[in-house]
Amino acid sequence: MADGESMVCTSCRAKLPYTNSHLLPTEHNPLNNRFLGRINVENALSFLTFVRAGRVQNLLHNLKYKNVSEIGDLLGKWYGYELEKAGYKDKFDLILGVPLHTRKQKQRGYNQADKFAQGLSEALQVPWSDQVIARIAASTTQTRKSRLARWENVEKIFEVKQPEKVREKRILLVDDVLTTGATLEACGHELLNSGCKSITVATIAAA
Repeated sequence: MADGESMVCTSCRAKLPYTNSHLLPTEHNPLNNRFLGRINVENALSFLTFVRAGRVQNLLHNLKYKNVSEIGDLLGKWYGYELEKAGYKDKFDLILGVPLHTRKQKQRGYNQADKFAQGLSEALQVPWSDQVIARIAASTTQTRKSRLARWENVEKIFEVKQPEKVREKRILLVDDVLTTGATLEACGHELLNSGCKSITVATIAAA
């Protein structure tokens, strides 16, 4: 059985809508436009394109709501191998998942962004941590919010707990879905304010 075929069959894997954003020159990567004028990121990468009612939405639904945490790790490994082939292995010092509030993580049992980070870490041979940054305030769901409302919903809800771990480090900040980028932006600002050298963002999918 191929790696991960019990969760994603080989045929379905071949039909997934890949963005190939990691193969584009930075200046020609449209995902970077979502952060222009808001936060300085080295690059914005997404493995898959989110299509409503499609295969990617089904994968994310199972990852977040059906307790199939292995999907995050598997997709992280797959994407990590693609990033390694594209020359990204030596571009990061630390991988961080956007944290969940402790209450939500307790309900879910895990943070889906951390599962993605773990898979990326294994493939890229770059350390990851779930102790460096925390979500110190709960936020409401971002679904159906405007861009401004999304930003206001996540502003000042993150705190870097171990600034010494990010100082002068090239951070790969990861999450499950990139929409407006408000959550990644808010999290990234805290890391930059704590002295990290650079931030690249990567998500499982981009909507």
